[in-house]
Amino acid sequence: MGKTSDVNGIREKARPWMARGRASHGWDHVERVWNLCRHIASEEGADLEILEIAAYLHDLGRGEETASGGRVCHAQEGARLALELLREEGFPEETIRAVVHCIEAHRFRAEGVGPQTLEARVLFDADKLDSIGAVGVGRAFLFAGEVGAVLHNPHTDIAKTRPYSSEDTAYREFRVKLIKIKDRMLTPAGRRLAEDRHRFMVEFFGRLEEEVAGIK
Repeated sequence: MGKTSDVNGIREKARPWMARGRASHGWDHVERVWNLCRHIASEEGADLEILEIAAYLHDLGRGEETASGGRVCHAQEGARLALELLREEGFPEETIRAVVHCIEAHRFRAEGVGPQTLEARVLFDADKLDSIGAVGVGRAFLFAGEVGAVLHNPHTDIAKTRPYSSEDTAYREFRVKLIKIKDRMLTPAGRRLAEDRHRFMVEFFGRLEEEVAGIK
């Protein structure tokens, strides 16, 4: 499906865009998502070409979301940018529609847009898997450092904290979002991978609380 020979060109066009956002959502994140897409697709039978393009482009809107302080939805903005780019590159409309849907439906908090295709479900799971486990813990602390948050705030009332602020610690991200991801997975392969990553993450934050309290 589509123009396989142009996928490398899409990758090279996408890479500079990722420098506009934070390092926690940099090009290394894109590469990990693509690797996870391949792993999940091998079990689920999804279209690898659609997934490769969608993985490269899924976070194109991150820079705009960051600049807006979270007011702009990066999934919607990324879908718009991907549509323009893929049409400029002459991809078939069928391919463009499939990729754009994957991108607009990949966000954890997306409202009104749910993954309707196998490829969209695979991208959704791959993107979420990169937010949990050892990598997820590392990314949560990296993001906290980017917004100037403290190391740990277990006694803070999470309901009164704000995202994209000095209160947005890795622990807050864990309690507000990451702990829920395991139950949001959409593919059998994604659910299996999420179970192990979730278990590690819960153990890590439990240990962190003990060390901060001086218990261990």
